[in-house]
Amino acid sequence: MSVPGVQLTSNLTNSRWAKYLPEYIRAAKFARVYDAFSKPVGANMADLYRSSSIVMNFLSDLEPGTAAIPENTDVSPVSFRDATVSITPTSRYNAIEVSELLMNSSATNYAMERFELLGKNMMESVDLLAQAAATQGALVSRTAARASLDAGTAADRLTAAAFINATADLQTFKVPSWVDSVSGQPKWFAVMHPYAFADLRDDTDITAISQYQKSEILLRYELGELGPFKLIVTPWAKVFWGAGAANGSAIETTLNGAVNALATTIVVASATNIDVGDRLLIGTHETGNTHYATNEIVTVTGVSSTTITIAGEGANGGLRFDHASGAAVSNDDSIATVTFGGPESLMKVYDPMVGEFGEVVGPKKEGLLDQFVTLGWKWYGAYSRPIENRIIRREVSLSRDA
Repeated sequence: MSVPGVQLTSNLTNSRWAKYLPEYIRAAKFARVYDAFSKPVGANMADLYRSSSIVMNFLSDLEPGTAAIPENTDVSPVSFRDATVSITPTSRYNAIEVSELLMNSSATNYAMERFELLGKNMMESVDLLAQAAATQGALVSRTAARASLDAGTAADRLTAAAFINATADLQTFKVPSWVDSVSGQPKWFAVMHPYAFADLRDDTDITAISQYQKSEILLRYELGELGPFKLIVTPWAKVFWGAGAANGSAIETTLNGAVNALATTIVVASATNIDVGDRLLIGTHETGNTHYATNEIVTVTGVSSTTITIAGEGANGGLRFDHASGAAVSNDDSIATVTFGGPESLMKVYDPMVGEFGEVVGPKKEGLLDQFVTLGWKWYGAYSRPIENRIIRREVSLSRDA
């Protein structure tokens, strides 16, 4: 017998999926890295976002007054200088579509996991914009050109000395910081990859302190601060994989056939010099400021002719991304960035109607028979480095590649 007024899944579709939105937001907040350097432009984002680009105005300082007030003539007024920079918002998105049959027959928690994966994807996609703004600045220091930095040269790696110079630079440039609530001292961020952090811990001065004064640095890897810097150590930190010096036993080949994400083997055109334990870049060398988001590093675990078994960062220990046939495979040294700055080193804007973490679109049914379910996210905004001297970076080689 039909029960009048009963609420069905067909007319409460949104309620069925709303419970998964926290998973999306949690994943979107999970590992935002370079966003920490950014401050929203202005107090009212809605007003700012109404034009195609946002212009920021800057006024020069007045020269210090060094002359005495004249007794018999009037003083001469002076003029300000002004300058402008603009931020042009862009957009990012991703979406998936699944069949109704899959949703109805799935015995896994796919319905929830897709929200988490989309949230993670949104975080990484948007933070790549902040990463590009943070790591493409003109204020960069290295011991040699990026392509010449050598994993086997100790001077090319990260040491405590880099923090001394960075501190002096940020203080000289008067880069905004925050004030530590305990010490009352100014603090900035230093973002780095775990491989760079490993080299920093191996610095002679830090090793001596860990041996004789603070054993937690050596035994627990508890080095959370160095000078006025809070250390943010994360695998999401920018590394120019394979952008450094050529390995002494060079591998320069290509993929002989496309491979999909989660693959644990690849086939290469030539296996010359490839041995178990080698670390391979799959993707394009980043010699300049063009970043390739799908570059990834893998470790060789087996060699059978030109079929190479690998371990990577994918969910199953394989590849994270798809790669086309002909993609470069090499073992040049990788170059890590250490980015120094404060909470106002970048500026950001975003559409308040969509929000800082983007907007989930769906789930909604598509098709003549509503037999497909689509789900996606979208985001409008931008990150910018309007004041060049507010963020600096050090580029270093990694002993892991030696």
